[in-house]
Amino acid sequence: MNTPTSSSDKTYILVHGAWYGGGWCWHKVVPLLESRGYAVIPVDLPGYGQDTTPAASVTLDDYVTTVLDVAGSVKGKVVLVGHSLGGAVISQASEFLGPEKAEKLVYVDAFLLRNGESILAQVQQLAEASKAAPEPAAEQLAADYLIFSDDQKTCLVDPARMQEVFCHDAPAEDVALAKANLRWQPVAGLATPISVTDERYGVIPKVYIRCTKSRDLDRRSIVQHVPCQQVFELPSSHSPFFSMPDRLAAILEEVY
Repeated sequence: MNTPTSSSDKTYILVHGAWYGGGWCWHKVVPLLESRGYAVIPVDLPGYGQDTTPAASVTLDDYVTTVLDVAGSVKGKVVLVGHSLGGAVISQASEFLGPEKAEKLVYVDAFLLRNGESILAQVQQLAEASKAAPEPAAEQLAADYLIFSDDQKTCLVDPARMQEVFCHDAPAEDVALAKANLRWQPVAGLATPISVTDERYGVIPKVYIRCTKSRDLDRRSIVQHVPCQQVFELPSSHSPFFSMPDRLAAILEEVY
């Protein structure tokens, strides 16, 4: 769902997360932003949406290259928006784009990584922080809802657990879409550390949107990792683009 070259000087590039992701998942948010005069490009990362690349062969670099290609087709600066795994992708992409091209980075209940850190490493850190919190979160254990391929190169969310963990407050039609679009996620995309610098990634303004009803992971401590210009909270599941698209779009417009 990567759209043609944009001629607008106000462009959002939306990067989805793992498993039930794809440019399609922003289908409620895109028209809301477009109606406000913005150009919006929802990206299909390799192996997701309309992209048929075999999951086992996909790397984090492949994700980043896709985003860089889309950004390169856009006139002017872009705002990169990443959901979940997409947070790692926009962080790494921003290192190549730099502040001259990336206006802002917006993390939607996403991974916010430091140099040399991977998603899997941050998952472990967040789990430890959650246990030490005065009020531990009732998060789900990934081992309970993930299914791994025989070669351990890819993993999939158990369809029977997907709604409970990721989108318990979503309308039935969106849950059905998510289940129909479930994809195997390459473990390499989760295990590869990002490589970023203070001079490029570090100087690009960052915004974090935390979903307070998310059940997959406790992200309360995540904004302590990397400085954020603004932090917002939405009382939604991990999938606010399904359950609260109006409020999500309003925040995205506010932070442009």
